[in-house]
Amino acid sequence: MPFANFKVPAGTVNAEDKKKIIERTTELYVEIFGERVRATTVVLVDEVVDGGWGVAGNVLTAAILNGDT
Repeated sequence: MPFANFKVPAGTVNAEDKKKIIERTTELYVEIFGERVRATTVVLVDEVVDGGWGVAGNVLTAAILNGDT
């Protein structure tokens, strides 16, 4: 069963964006592994709360992503 887990900053993708991520990721797995995997492909889109992750030892926030700092 193919599985993909996307982690995105909370509030940065809407329902339509999530739908696109899920559909396109499923299509990619089908392209690679064949139609047989469509029914068992799982795509998870996790929204990470602001300040819930870091890059290069620094806490990542929405303000940093938006260039507000």
